[in-house]
Amino acid sequence: MNILLIGGGGREHALAWKLAQSKRVKRLWVAPGNGGIAGEVTAGGEPVECVPVGAEDLEALLDFARAHQPELTVVGPDNPLAAGIVDLFEENDLRIWGPNAEAAQFESSKVFAQDFMARHSIPTARAGTFNFPTAAKAFAGELNGRCVVKADGLALGKGVLICETLEEAEAAIDSVMVDQQFGEAGDQVVIQEFLKGTEISLHVMCDGRTTILFPTSQDHKRALDGDRGLNTGGMGTFSPAPFLSDEDLAQAAKAIIDPWQLGCQVEGIDFRGMLYPGLMLTDAGPKVLEFNARWGDPETQVYLARLETDLVDLFEASIDRRLAEMDVHWNDQAAVCVVMASGGYPESYAKGKPITGIADADAMEGVKVFHAGTKINGENLVTSGGRVLGVTALGDTLGEARDLAYAAVDKIKFEGAHVRGDIAAKALTD
Repeated sequence: MNILLIGGGGREHALAWKLAQSKRVKRLWVAPGNGGIAGEVTAGGEPVECVPVGAEDLEALLDFARAHQPELTVVGPDNPLAAGIVDLFEENDLRIWGPNAEAAQFESSKVFAQDFMARHSIPTARAGTFNFPTAAKAFAGELNGRCVVKADGLALGKGVLICETLEEAEAAIDSVMVDQQFGEAGDQVVIQEFLKGTEISLHVMCDGRTTILFPTSQDHKRALDGDRGLNTGGMGTFSPAPFLSDEDLAQAAKAIIDPWQLGCQVEGIDFRGMLYPGLMLTDAGPKVLEFNARWGDPETQVYLARLETDLVDLFEASIDRRLAEMDVHWNDQAAVCVVMASGGYPESYAKGKPITGIADADAMEGVKVFHAGTKINGENLVTSGGRVLGVTALGDTLGEARDLAYAAVDKIKFEGAHVRGDIAAKALTD
């Protein structure tokens, strides 16, 4: 089978790496890919080919698919999903995995998701949705300023501002709605009460009828150790997360995923793809912070390091509404991913810095270095984004996986590299 994978970040490198292991895959194209994806090889010995087409250039992607006729297209990032690439490909009789534009609204519109949760009694934070700054500030005042200000639309994972005081909340609202820090994504905002607890990531494969719940994982969104600094797209993750027992995980699914799925059926939303709810484990039980409509990044890296089931089979079962037939297998090891970012991320940062040591890290047993923001410049591999690498390791215990991941990080060098030093630390101390 020939497959087209859309995207060029760390998530897509992990997807390409796993897809390439399938004996069912003959050829794999990745648009646009990155410097690491270009080095992968399929199980049959064919090099993975990076295609110079942007993930948001829907017409060019359609032209490529028409010309090359992949038997399956897999969409990684959120923006093309929100823009309707699944609808476009299906209209042209091309087989594609991912939610359609209507279903992708769970991520592309925080307002849509918040209103949906209210309609279907899905546990979440006290919240309001607003079109005007004055009303938003009044609601923030009701919460004494301890709130989360969220731009309605997509903002590269950075449209969430956490506030401790009313002054901070009012400044955040002005930044999003008046100054348009995130562009049109901030035309509307959701204001949520600040929830205390432990945050975890759930991943649920869906086929419109059946859901398969993945093991737990935990992301680290803030830029600095101790969960300080600005929100980022994710500075590291690990799986499994020990904060939920199997029984607790089943209860969380019953309280959140079951009413979500029923709500989709009632409203005629055909969600086939990956639902990724971020949850806060509060004293009152798990509550949804937000929904995402694709694999998390860097959660994908740790999930695919542990997944033993053929990923092609999983995608096809999701498309064909056959997930009830699937028996998904995971290895018993723990996985840790530590993100190496450019200095200054998530704000301004330099690009084009040469990277060394990746081959030495990759040579370590149990280690895989996934590229996120890299490109090949002549004979050199250089940085080309904020999050540069996701250094991922497997271990028999979480502590072993963590130690191995940081040992691999130590072998990789580029100017200004920034790493959080406390990925998975809470899970080892709690």
